[in-house]
Amino acid sequence: MADTSSKADLHASTGGAAAFIARSTVKAGDLDHRRKINFNIGKYNAAVPKGKAQFAELELARQLAKNRKWQAIEHLDESLLQFEANFTARGGKVIWAEDSAQALEAILQICRDANCKTVVKSKSMVTEEVHLNAFLENNGIESIETDLGEYIQQLDDEPPYHIVTPAMHKSKEDVARLFANKLGCEPNLSPEQLTQVARYKLRQKYVQAEVGITGANFLIADTGSIALTENEGNARLSCAFPNIHIAIVGIEKCIPSIHDLPLFWPLLSTYGTGQKVTVYNSLVNGPRQANESDGPTQMFVILLDNGRTNLLADAQSREALNCIRCGSCLNACPVYKNIGGHSYLTTYSGPIGKVITPWLQGMHDYKHLSYASSLCGNCTAVCPVRINLHELLLHNRHEAVTQGESKLSERLAWKAWKTASLSRSMMNMGNGSLKNKVVNGLFSDWKKQHAPLDFSAKTFNQMWKEQEGK
Repeated sequence: MADTSSKADLHASTGGAAAFIARSTVKAGDLDHRRKINFNIGKYNAAVPKGKAQFAELELARQLAKNRKWQAIEHLDESLLQFEANFTARGGKVIWAEDSAQALEAILQICRDANCKTVVKSKSMVTEEVHLNAFLENNGIESIETDLGEYIQQLDDEPPYHIVTPAMHKSKEDVARLFANKLGCEPNLSPEQLTQVARYKLRQKYVQAEVGITGANFLIADTGSIALTENEGNARLSCAFPNIHIAIVGIEKCIPSIHDLPLFWPLLSTYGTGQKVTVYNSLVNGPRQANESDGPTQMFVILLDNGRTNLLADAQSREALNCIRCGSCLNACPVYKNIGGHSYLTTYSGPIGKVITPWLQGMHDYKHLSYASSLCGNCTAVCPVRINLHELLLHNRHEAVTQGESKLSERLAWKAWKTASLSRSMMNMGNGSLKNKVVNGLFSDWKKQHAPLDFSAKTFNQMWKEQEGK
């Protein structure tokens, strides 16, 4: 397989805990960056309550969605086979990919068979996960992002910043300067004018492209359909204009029935953007049929595992597969709002990214993400399918230790802390200054990113006796 590396890939293996801490430290102090993302998240926070007003019983809807996703994941093997049978019955082809390498090889083979020179792509986090753009470009195939936010990020040689709003960290002035530098526009265009420039450029690519690639928000088992949710119409054009349509989808996106969509579509739109429903909601049932006048002549669905069965195998972490990728947990997270999406050096950022990435990419390299949390629980509170995200972060920490991913010094320090904490006589030994010296010495690594622990000059027993004496 060709090299998939790119200077745009901020998710390279050069990351790790040290790189995460370095990037997040810089971003946390960048007040201009914080101003931009908090401005955009503020607009989201103003819109979401309006979307929620459409639900007569919002909490009931969330619980029903959680239950339905639980059923889907518990019977995922059956649902995926049902999807495959119904999709292939209409002339589509299903490819099972165990990892990103298999998915990329399958896409490359399809493109080569079609003598493809240009691919148009709608917004898809799974294609970011497998680094599809860099792979295609390294194999001589032009890959064009057609979602406006993704197109902006591609022009700037950056991955998406947010799973729903890829260019959230850019102001309109940033985008105007970027378009001026990359596309030769006037440097002071308005957002409307910038959109028209992008539309003109991209419409030409739709006509040229031999292959269109999309993700899918849902796989519908009982109809063999993929469901696409968008606001710009670019996914529809990516499906319909080229002769070949490839949808690459994580296996967890499968839901049992088309009758589930009236529940999931409004929840996704409300929690994703604050809308009652997104502008375009499409069901794609396969390639063009004999009695149809448009659409692709061939359609492929690539079902991607890429570590998802690791989550499925863990009885507690399996719940994370319920995620519908609305992005609400990112917008609610105080850590994300301070360090931004690129600091994580992962495809999926924010609370959901911290939960799933160690399982998808390996606990050894990504265990540090589970500690980048205040454990305030706000992510759990806003999740439309009620995933217990903060509890899963704690579970990841436990798993990291269980799998031997903690240092001996760390284990000994915590054992000493536990022993002392369970002994009143040990807690009463020494004054506050001595305790500060001992404990802060034990947890020297912890002190690098936290204020030193500061014990009271008096023990609890001393203060209790003084109080009682009064």
